[in-house]
Amino acid sequence: MIRVDNLHRHFGGFRAVDGASLEIATGSITGLVGPNGAGKSTLFNCIAGALPPTSGTVTMDGEDITGLAPHELFHKGLLRTFQIAHEFSSMTCRENLMMVPGAQSGETLWNAWFRRSAIRDQEAELLKKANEVLDFLTISHLKDERAGNLSGGQKKLLELGRTMMVDAKIVFLDEVGAGVNRTLLNTIGDAIRRLNEERGYTFCVIEHDMDFIGKLCDPVIVMAEGKVLSTGTIDEIKADERVIEAYLGTGLKNKETA
Repeated sequence: MIRVDNLHRHFGGFRAVDGASLEIATGSITGLVGPNGAGKSTLFNCIAGALPPTSGTVTMDGEDITGLAPHELFHKGLLRTFQIAHEFSSMTCRENLMMVPGAQSGETLWNAWFRRSAIRDQEAELLKKANEVLDFLTISHLKDERAGNLSGGQKKLLELGRTMMVDAKIVFLDEVGAGVNRTLLNTIGDAIRRLNEERGYTFCVIEHDMDFIGKLCDPVIVMAEGKVLSTGTIDEIKADERVIEAYLGTGLKNKETA
């Protein structure tokens, strides 16, 4: 579904992404891991349109999407979440979900004056869908709670729910486990797996929790110093000498045997 070829993103003389190439297969849950500063989030930003790449290409289903703006990618079914949730804090959880679909009838003055019934019908449909999403994520008890009052993990679930309000094809999740307790992280993992298996979502997940990645993702891509270092199953990358060196600063072959 997604192919990245020789992608670069430079900030002056600093090469945050330095010739990264990778593929994300349709229907997969692909993990993206690496030490801090490896370029993972910058790569996400380039793919999702938040940053233009310095050079290189990104294609989605064979179409060149390099440098497209986030709202253009949104309409193509490419969505992303962030390390820090971006909720509308003064609105309820349900209202946050209902805000997501674009081109709503009530957004035009003409419809507000002359097509009020169409607005009511669409709002009823959005309300129904929002309730279904909240039920799916097992947070329906929070439907009338202001989003700003949620815990970190609940906000991550709400962000995932927002991707369900439109016809998402691929979702990039940036550190869904950051600041989330183990119980909620398991709930998020279950929701991701169900969306993948039941609704055909493709995911790419940045996460530092290797147990979470190992249970959820196949394949796993490892980045270091802006480059793709290794790709494989969780067991393969854990045994890869280059990955061990990137994380620990030395390979097993350099360790003295006790």
